[in-house]
Amino acid sequence: QVRLVESGGGSVQAGASLRLSCAASGLTLSTYAMAWFRQAPGKEREFVATIRSGGSTVYADSVKGRFTISRDSASKTVYLQMDSLKPEDTALYYCAASRYYSSIYYEPDMAYWGQGTQVTVSS
Repeated sequence: QVRLVESGGGSVQAGASLRLSCAASGLTLSTYAMAWFRQAPGKEREFVATIRSGGSTVYADSVKGRFTISRDSASKTVYLQMDSLKPEDTALYYCAASRYYSSIYYEPDMAYWGQGTQVTVSS
């Protein structure tokens, strides 16, 4: 059974950093594309970043240059390092896994989801 558990969210001021973690069980990270999505209040869930099975990464334009996705296959953990946080980054952040290769991922592409971790950035 696949399980994804996010952690590391919190409340910070603009300009601060946070690192989110996604602990995966029941799957091999190197065979899945792992992604982070986020959903702000009143908005649809949106793609943030992905690290594909081969290790290549893709970012949403809104976070490019500020966020970094990485993975540790030994510990089965995916990370999202978030620097220079802005109030508009406030959202519930989800970890997700896909069996497919794609240039960018949308919700229907993802086979598994975590429960989310809240990130709140104040100005």
